[in-house]
Amino acid sequence: MRLTRLAFAAGFLVLLSAAASAMDDTLPPQLPSWVTTLPVDKVSVRPGQPATLHLHFKIADGYHINSHLPGSELLIPTRLQLNPPTDIGLGSIAYPKGHDLILAIAPDQPLNVYTGEFTITARVSALRGAMPGKYKVHGQLKYQACNDRACFPPKLAPVEFEVAVLKPKAGTVQNPAQSPHAHN
Repeated sequence: MRLTRLAFAAGFLVLLSAAASAMDDTLPPQLPSWVTTLPVDKVSVRPGQPATLHLHFKIADGYHINSHLPGSELLIPTRLQLNPPTDIGLGSIAYPKGHDLILAIAPDQPLNVYTGEFTITARVSALRGAMPGKYKVHGQLKYQACNDRACFPPKLAPVEFEVAVLKPKAGTVQNPAQSPHAHN
């Protein structure tokens, strides 16, 4: 029964979205994105020693996006995808808890959403043989924005930051070059 109501609510939001598109006064502001990636703090790592990266995002006023775990398979979750260069490693990505939002069309099915500003964290490291220098990481945040009347098609917010790989600390042993031959 709850799933049926949620399916009805999702269908209703799609219809509202189409109706909103037909009426000029209900269109959302012409923004390049409902979510903005805020500047990333400097990230420095030494080879083999991971650090925590904090990615901050801001949602436009009056809008919300589904959280990473929105509460239904019918809803599009927020997902971060990062594409590091070869010598940079990424570990686990941790999403913040969202908060429950109850809409009048589905009062018994709260949606888990993000509003305002939120932060996603990830572990970043440099491989042991990485050369010191700056490495650019590119990615995107996939999300679906909604307001209290409609949901809009999913969008991608670009993500980009630099990872500074520092020289290994004095006395740190680097892995020696490996033989190209298989050892049994």
